[in-house]
Amino acid sequence: MRLIVSLFVSLLFFTPLSSEPAARPVSPVDSTGTITGTVVDANGGATLAGANVSIDSLQIGDATGPQGRFRLPNVPAGTHEVSVAFVGYSDAQKTVSVKAGTTTRVSFTLSPTPQQTEELMIEQAPGVQRQAPAARSGGKVRRRTRPSQRNTEDYAPIESNDFRAVSDHPLSTFSIDVDGASYTNTRRFIRDGERPPKDAVRVEEFLNYFQYNYPAPAAGDAHPFATTMEVGPAPWREKHRLVHVGVQGQRVPRAERPPSNLVFLVDVSGSMRSPRKLPLLKKGFRMLAEQLRPEDRVAMVVYAGSSGMVLESTPGTETDSIKQAIGQLEAGGSTAGAEGIRQAYRVAEENYTEDGINRVVLATDGDFNVGVSSDGALQRLVEQKRESGTALTVLGFGTGNIKDNKMETLANHGNGNYYYVDSATEARRVLVEQLGSTLQTLAKDVKLQVEFNPAEVAAYRLVGYVNRQLDDEDFADDSTDAGELGAGHSVTALYDVIPRAVESEVDVPTAGDLKYQETQPSDEASASGELLTLKLRYKAPDGDQSRLIERPLTHGRAEREVSPDFHFAAAVAGYGMLLRDSEHKGRLTLDAVRRLAERGRGDDPNGTRAGFISLVEDSRGVLAAE
Repeated sequence: MRLIVSLFVSLLFFTPLSSEPAARPVSPVDSTGTITGTVVDANGGATLAGANVSIDSLQIGDATGPQGRFRLPNVPAGTHEVSVAFVGYSDAQKTVSVKAGTTTRVSFTLSPTPQQTEELMIEQAPGVQRQAPAARSGGKVRRRTRPSQRNTEDYAPIESNDFRAVSDHPLSTFSIDVDGASYTNTRRFIRDGERPPKDAVRVEEFLNYFQYNYPAPAAGDAHPFATTMEVGPAPWREKHRLVHVGVQGQRVPRAERPPSNLVFLVDVSGSMRSPRKLPLLKKGFRMLAEQLRPEDRVAMVVYAGSSGMVLESTPGTETDSIKQAIGQLEAGGSTAGAEGIRQAYRVAEENYTEDGINRVVLATDGDFNVGVSSDGALQRLVEQKRESGTALTVLGFGTGNIKDNKMETLANHGNGNYYYVDSATEARRVLVEQLGSTLQTLAKDVKLQVEFNPAEVAAYRLVGYVNRQLDDEDFADDSTDAGELGAGHSVTALYDVIPRAVESEVDVPTAGDLKYQETQPSDEASASGELLTLKLRYKAPDGDQSRLIERPLTHGRAEREVSPDFHFAAAVAGYGMLLRDSEHKGRLTLDAVRRLAERGRGDDPNGTRAGFISLVEDSRGVLAAE
């Protein structure tokens, strides 16, 4: 039934929606521009999809979409050498001048290589191959054709959370999630001119893709992370409030990180030949190799028709050997590795580092078979190895056959992360900035529980985290598995809140009055002035007993006083709701999302917020076409 409450709006929740935005400080991104353009075939002008476009000196790049278009945002003003590479074509380069705040358009025309042939691969070792001499027939060169791709991408169904009445459900409990794969995967769809499937959009992964200016714990703090909370107007419903919760993990200097024992399990099946797949992965691996320390070790196992060892566990000082092994990776064969994942775990266990980071990193384009007979058996194997101290991280590449649901599930059960890599820039972000700096676990089995005060809140809705929610009793149950928080990681969550003192247009079902117990707020709750209490449980990386943190949120600040992070997180969540065409999007539009994002852009040192604003603009045509 509709929640009927007093027309009186308490000062706690009232804030004018017309507040002028605070002046935004000058950002380094203001000195950058954008390069866009197309890549076409010299013979007939057909567009080329999947070409790699990059500025190698800046280690940024993109892959062309179905219409041959590419986009390089956040390029520093100046002159840059832009390179284009595509299988079966000669490379091309152009010198491009970029002006701050402008978009420079440039087109590339690629010519087929003079002796393009049907390449024959002579196998040296699984996944390490060399090309045979060109095969000729009747004096004519046979051109290698790209196999047609059938879209078999798979996503787990997601239904958005509904509003819950505080009188019936005062607690909201969920496991943390620091993955960001959904955002980059969605970005790939938008750049290719397609609307992403509704189930590909997980709003919590949109939120957690970005870095926020949350305060980190000080040296000597009792807990390895700090919490931040604020409340302001919900941009999609006039009378609603938005609660912003942030958790920031301790930042550990590179020199103080424990040694890493990494084993990469690489899919080298034939489908990985695309420029967006194995070539992109190799570029990222080379960047990672430059960041390894003497105490780090890395090994590489490949799987396709069979599995094999490409690189024995090697110390980080042997950069040349590591890069040589990376350079030998070639795609070819079916996806079926009889011992792939078991061999990777075996190598990790043989080189296990006490008090270090032990992790298998699976890199694939989707429909993988790593040597375990069923999904259930694979999940159990990953869980078993997790308990023995070896985590699993999953990297997704390419288009057409991504098994998003399987990769996310494996990473969750392996106490690891799931990333989707769509460009050279993202490869660097994931393999250098993320894998290179956040592998150290600060806390495991991290759970959040929010208790709402019925004297202040009538109903609430958790934005996202649909597949990470827990039963309320799981919060205090130390046997319940939950997510882990790595060094430097942050977690962001938003609640759409209906204040008790307003009448909302949203219908919220309630159980009604009870016969044997009181449902009115206590005098203590009414007098506290608290909106909610945040409870957080976690275990030490090697611990079995959880620790509890409690933080109350007493009142809301006016809109002009909320942080840029608040505005930006609201914009990101709103964008996700628009892509999902959520029934909860209310009055939200792309224009409103852009305005919010501009107010929340802040300093933006990595340019990711400016990139989001550009993505919002790119979405206009996609959403308008529906």
